[in-house]
Amino acid sequence: MMDELELLKKDWQKKDIDIPQLSYNDIYEMTWKKSSSIVKWILIISILEFTLPHLLFLIPSFQENMSIYETIGLKKYFYSISAIQYLVIFYFIYQFYQRYKEISVLEDAKTLMRKIIKTRKTVKNYVIFSLSMILFTVLVMIIGIYLNDDFVNSVSELKRNNNSMSPEKLKMALMIGIGVFGILLTLFMGGIYFLLYGRLLRKLNKNYRKLKQLEI
Repeated sequence: MMDELELLKKDWQKKDIDIPQLSYNDIYEMTWKKSSSIVKWILIISILEFTLPHLLFLIPSFQENMSIYETIGLKKYFYSISAIQYLVIFYFIYQFYQRYKEISVLEDAKTLMRKIIKTRKTVKNYVIFSLSMILFTVLVMIIGIYLNDDFVNSVSELKRNNNSMSPEKLKMALMIGIGVFGILLTLFMGGIYFLLYGRLLRKLNKNYRKLKQLEI
């Protein structure tokens, strides 16, 4: 029995020798590299998210659908909203680039923790802004339809042969339809943001907890 215990003890000692002992600096450097990589992906995704949807403008049918803003008298408002939205998105992309540059510099754990918190806040503000812009755009469209009787009357004329719906009911149906579409689109985009940015933020939070443990 004693021989077996001695053999087990020697076996565990060998295992302890084989396992690499990571120092404080090793763990910190690994966490720093992972965090830098995560922020780089946040920057890349934000650029792709802005660039790819604009390829839709190359499709003729999509350009025709965009003419609805001109039809309901919101073309100028649409361009104004788009200009503001582009400026804010460019600002956020620049902020992500700044976060990446900041977090790519190897410093102490406390500084890196502050940078991680700063990055998380920037991403959350970006997601809130993007989802809010979807709802705001939908709200502007609903108001435009409500105020533009000519558009509703023209649609009513086109549907008169197949539908006896009055202009008032048609207006309400259009407003409700666009409102429901806006809510569903916001939920869908929220899910996409949760999968993309949420996954990266969870990894960033994990790195933050590791750094916090190092500081204890």
